[in-house]
Amino acid sequence: MVMLAVGLAAPLGAASLLEPDQRGYGTHQQLGLPPCTFVVLFGRRCPTCGGTTSWAYLVRGRLIEAAQANLGGALLGTLDVIAVPWLLLSALRGRWLGRAPTSTVVAWVATVMFAVMMIEWGVRLIAG
Repeated sequence: MVMLAVGLAAPLGAASLLEPDQRGYGTHQQLGLPPCTFVVLFGRRCPTCGGTTSWAYLVRGRLIEAAQANLGGALLGTLDVIAVPWLLLSALRGRWLGRAPTSTVVAWVATVMFAVMMIEWGVRLIAG
C-alpha cells in the first residue's frame, strides 16, 4: 500500500513543479517531451491533450481550470489525490480503510474515466 501511495504521489509531485500552460495543453513539454503528435499532424487536440496541464492546475487548487484543460485528467488527478492518503492510512492501520478495492470497482472506474475522456474529446472535435 505504501509503495502504491508513493507511486501515485509521484505524478502529483511532478505536477506541482510544472507551470500550467495557458493554452490548456502542452505543459508536458516542460518535462522535455515533444509536442503532441496528434496536434502536430492534425492541428486538433488528442483525447489526452491537457492531462498534464489539468494536474498542474489541480495541485494548485484551480479546479475549474483543471476541468477545462482536460476533464478526464482532472477526474483522474482527483482520484489520485484521494487514493494517496487512503492508501497511507490503510497501510498505517494494517488493513483497508473502508472496503478493499475489487477488480469490478477498478474496472468500472476505468470505464467511466475512459468514457469521460472520449466524450470530452468528441465535444472538442465538434466544437472545433
